[in-house]
Amino acid sequence: MVFIESHNIITSLGWNTSQNMEHILNEVGGIKLCNNLTLSDNTFPASVIDDSILQEKLKTITKFNEYTRLEQLIILSIDDSLKTSKIDIKDSRTLLILSSTKGNIDLLDENNNSKFSADRLKLWKVAEIITNYYNMSSQAQIVSNACISGVASMLLAKRMIDAGSYDNAVVVGVDVLSKFVVSGFQSFKSLSGIACKPFDKDRDGLSLGEGVGSVILTNNKALISEQKIEIVNGSITNDANHISGPSRTAEGLYIAIKNTLENDYKVDFISAHGTATRYNDDMESVAISRAGLENVPVNSLKGYFGHTLGAAGVIETIISIEALKRNMLIKTLGYEQFGVVEQITISDKTEPKQLKTLLKLASGFGGSNVAAYFKKHD
Repeated sequence: MVFIESHNIITSLGWNTSQNMEHILNEVGGIKLCNNLTLSDNTFPASVIDDSILQEKLKTITKFNEYTRLEQLIILSIDDSLKTSKIDIKDSRTLLILSSTKGNIDLLDENNNSKFSADRLKLWKVAEIITNYYNMSSQAQIVSNACISGVASMLLAKRMIDAGSYDNAVVVGVDVLSKFVVSGFQSFKSLSGIACKPFDKDRDGLSLGEGVGSVILTNNKALISEQKIEIVNGSITNDANHISGPSRTAEGLYIAIKNTLENDYKVDFISAHGTATRYNDDMESVAISRAGLENVPVNSLKGYFGHTLGAAGVIETIISIEALKRNMLIKTLGYEQFGVVEQITISDKTEPKQLKTLLKLASGFGGSNVAAYFKKHD
């Protein structure tokens, strides 16, 4: 069995998991109008990490100027996870998995007079820098599979631990905003002019966010002093429907859900991908309904800190397992009126509820889909 041992989240809402949870439980979002010309020529809503606070936090990192902004955030997040962790990150039985869609892509921006070499654009180089920083013995693994990368990374970690290759894994999901990223979504005309509204009748697009989440997984129960959360099962599929558009019949996500719940696992709530784009949310409603889960509470966390791309699966899983521990359903911020094609149960308020299990979903470009099932142990 593989368990969550410790974790951290850094977003516009805070610099650790507890700060992020406090804002989310109080239904406070971090998406604000951004007028940073280095990101876009036009003002747009986004969830952006405060660089003035980042500069203060960097004082804890030796020679922090040798690292890019992305690498600095990774180190700060892993450092915080290690504060409460009992694993030995230097041990050969501990693996690092890096999840990112774009890595140091901001080094390509025309306004970036970078002192860093071109190989920093490569994800393997970022992973190598992080493993060297922590003097890790094992070679890192990279997962870059669009927006399912974070959840897929956690499933890869589970499988490698279950196979006996490692005892522990540090999974870190990270992406930062850049003109390259923002202009890409603007070209798709997929950005909303306001904070996103997942599953809502009036939703008109996603909100971008930046963030990092790190989670430490282990097969050693004895290392976990608080309530144990197990990652039980999961499935990754690809329906190859379209380079950017999801399957209208939700074929890939439906198969991922059915494979994950193969033993008729009971689901207490679903943390959906919930981007607030027209077709993604419809597709998820089809998959959830086809799987017979239409009465299970569903939420999207994108309204709190936007779509954080390669970090989304890690960050949203951490928030969701904290909700499991606290027996709290979390409101889908931005949702007001039901607006998807199949009848599902949208969580529209933050409220206490006895919870033991969680199904985490994600979907991405190229027809990629993933589902993961988590269970709270007494």
